[in-house]
Amino acid sequence: MLGANDGIVSTASLIVGVAAASDDRSVILIAGIAGLVAGAMSMAAGEYVSVSSQSDTERADLETERQALEDEPESELEELAQIYVSRGVEPPLARQVAIQLTEHDALAAHARDELGITDTASAQPIQAALTSAAAFSVGAFLPLIAIMLTPIAHAIPVVAGATLVSLALLGTLSAQAGGAGVLKAAARVTVWGALAMALTAAIGSVVGGVVN
Repeated sequence: MLGANDGIVSTASLIVGVAAASDDRSVILIAGIAGLVAGAMSMAAGEYVSVSSQSDTERADLETERQALEDEPESELEELAQIYVSRGVEPPLARQVAIQLTEHDALAAHARDELGITDTASAQPIQAALTSAAAFSVGAFLPLIAIMLTPIAHAIPVVAGATLVSLALLGTLSAQAGGAGVLKAAARVTVWGALAMALTAAIGSVVGGVVN
């Protein structure tokens, strides 16, 4: 949702800003497409770097845990048992579970129950980068479609209107998914989207007047 929201706002603002400076549809489309590609790559690169840092931290934690298991196996066993006790398991049973899991795969047990690292929850930099780029691109396509289907004379109000409707829908879906207030979430994204487009339109109009 956040990636799509970014794609809608940034691309729509770019399109509205350029449209305020020029009535050449090809120029506006080129700017919009360039914004889509640049934004998607920026999102992908940022997410890749961020999640890669998380992945590095996870690897370092696992290496530390591996060394601790080699140096102090009994202490690590007791630590694992205490984790289960803190979750409500009786001490004798907790120690028995800890022993069995340690015999099966000690590092996996500590990674999961002590560090919170699992195969499904571990950092995946490439997957995160592709997901962010795709979400941004989907959002960015919406204002691009609007400008392609709209007479150039009505480009700004139509793109702005379509953008605000899309943002309101995304805000509503996000609120419903997270159990938050729908009206507040929808209003928040639409207001900020409107401000972004208004600012770029104003700047585009001024720059267009100077250049032209």
